[in-house]
Order: sequence, then C-alpha cells, then structure tokens
Amino acid sequence: MNHIMKICFGGALMVVTLASAAQADEFKLSNNQRIACSRGLSAGKLNTATCKSYAYLFNVRTSEYFRCSVSLALTRDNKEVINVQTDGGCTKKPRIFETDSSYSFDATETEPPNTNSFFGPGGYAVWVSDNTVQKVRGCITISSGLGSDISKCLDMSFQ
Repeated sequence: MNHIMKICFGGALMVVTLASAAQADEFKLSNNQRIACSRGLSAGKLNTATCKSYAYLFNVRTSEYFRCSVSLALTRDNKEVINVQTDGGCTKKPRIFETDSSYSFDATETEPPNTNSFFGPGGYAVWVSDNTVQKVRGCITISSGLGSDISKCLDMSFQ
C-alpha cells in the first residue's frame, strides 16, 4: 500500500511540474543584432572610439520584450590606451499582443545618426508573429527629438 501511495504521489508531482513548466515564461534573443562605431579626435592628439550594440530579449509567451544595449568607449593617444569605459543594460518594453500565446519575434535598429538625421538618434522596428494563427504585428519606434519616443504598431492584413 505504501508503494502505491509513493507512485500516486510521484505521478501527481510530475503532473504539477509539467503543468507549471507549460506556463513558464520562455525568453529568446533576437537574431538581428547590430553594432555601430564612431571615432573622434580630442584635444592633445587623443583618439576616442565608441561602439554601441543593441539586442532584444523576447518573452515568447507574453510578447513582452527587453531592449538591451552595450557600449564601449576607448580613449588613447599615439602610444597607449588611456581609458576604457563600458555601459549597458536592458529596458523592459510593453507587450505587443494583449493575450498570451506562442510568439516569434525579431527587431532591427536604424542606422546610426548622421548629419541628415532630423529626429535625433533614430529608432527601431519590431516584428512579432503568433505561431498558432496567421497574425503579424509590425511596430516602429522613433525618437521625436523632443524627449519622448513615438511608438506605433500595425496589424498586417493578408491578401
């Protein structure tokens, strides 16, 4: 009898574990990382190179995502490296779809700013599709140049 109780308890524990695993969040890294670097001359013949890269971490169940960035700035003279600084982190963004499902995701950054940049540092595009039905949403976020980002999403129609 004790043996049967252990088997039943083990089976119940396995069902609870599988059910909670089915509801667990799953995160995937976007496939489209970019890096942009710039160089500048400082007073006293110092050279500074700065590189920045972005990636996206996506919750495939909820459609929430994080925009992650990392940067490295290197300052040197003609003989040696004087200073190296790094910075980075991830910022949580709102979910793309209101309901939980199984989603696929990708994102891309705009090119780095140049002299023709009207809206500041540019922006990024996010594409999310539902793996269970034919549903795709595209979102673009750009800097307004006034301190806040503007983000709009559009559901794709299929013809």
